[in-house]
This record gives sequence, C-alpha cells and structure tokens, in this order.
Amino acid sequence: MAVEIRQVRSSDAASFNAAVGVVAREKRYLYFTEAPPLADTETVVRRAIEHGTPLLVLADGDAVLGWCNIFTLPRPVQAHIGVVAMGLLPDWREQGWGSRLMQLALDAADDRGFTRIELTVYATNDRARALYRKLGFVEEGVKRRSVVIDGTAFDEVMMARLKD
Repeated sequence: MAVEIRQVRSSDAASFNAAVGVVAREKRYLYFTEAPPLADTETVVRRAIEHGTPLLVLADGDAVLGWCNIFTLPRPVQAHIGVVAMGLLPDWREQGWGSRLMQLALDAADDRGFTRIELTVYATNDRARALYRKLGFVEEGVKRRSVVIDGTAFDEVMMARLKD
C-alpha cells in the first residue's frame, strides 16, 4: 500500500495508540511519557468519527506513522476553538509529512467552522515552532517551567491561528 493521509478509522486505534507510545517515550514532544490505555484511545477515535472532528493519520496500510488531530473544548463558550495535537514516528520526520498533516487538519477545521486553532509546544522544539509559524500560528505567551520530565523543567509556548 501507498502512504496516505486520511481521517482515522476505528480499525486504526491500536496502531494509533502504539505510535503515540513511541513518541511519548521520547519525552521530548508530548505531555505524557507513555501511551494512554488502549480503551482511552479507542474512545478518542470513536468520538472523532462520531463528531466529525479532524483526526488525521499518516498511514501505510494498517500502520499509523503519525497523526494530527484538532479536538474541541467541552465548554459551549469555546465551541469556536480547536486544539491541536500531533506527532510523527522518528523515521517520518523532516520529510514534509508534518506540514502536510497539519495543513489538511487545518483545512478540515476551517470547514468545520473553527475560528481559533490553538496549541502549546515545548520552547525547545524549534522545528515544530517554525512549522506552526509557517502555517499562520502566532506566539501568544510562554508558560514558564510548566512541564517537568525526569527532573527537567520545560517552558511551553502558547500559539494560535485566527480565522477571520
């Protein structure tokens, strides 16, 4: 099969969970250091499908190689906001896949009517910050020492993209 970017399918849950686990264990990009329980991932996938929220995967057949999802916040006063979470397996980085995944997810979010897309990124992740700026995100602030992993504190940069 050819590598493709597509909306997640129910059958992707286990492979998606495994991909999240690989990236989480790197302890450099995500806000957890292990994959969540598979049942939690299955719930996320089911809700994305049921509610039509963007959860795009980079897939080679049944193997999930990366993802970009834009989820909603639970409060009605923030229904216009989408929040980004994304990751790529190490062998699929620096090949343009992250940019393609993110752009397609943003297009889907625009079609869904989101007028604000936001994310946080570790201040040390220069590559991701450059990608987000290229896609129209603006840095809005820094949460100093907001994450501690293995005794090391990281700042988070808050970024957002507004749609007129």
